[in-house]
Amino acid sequence: MKSPIVKRSIVIGGHKTSVSLEDAFWRGLKEIAHAQRTTLSTVVGEIDKARHQANLSSAIRLFVLDRLRNPEPRFSGDGHDRVEADDSVRQSILTHA
Repeated sequence: MKSPIVKRSIVIGGHKTSVSLEDAFWRGLKEIAHAQRTTLSTVVGEIDKARHQANLSSAIRLFVLDRLRNPEPRFSGDGHDRVEADDSVRQSILTHA
């Protein structure tokens, strides 16, 4: 069963915008922000700055998918912590990717 599309407002660089993503991607994005000890808006702002896609929602999906496949160290800098998504989030995203 596919995850429904959820439209949410988010502030990026002081500007409010709407982003539509499947619930599994919202959950994955929140987990990444939490693991990096930052806000969802900060993570989305960084994705927005670095994106090569015209569509922010697509850039976010690719970012979350990349982090699930290739976890990076957290901002703690100790090299031991990893960004790990909850198994249900990982399974949901990787099944529908």
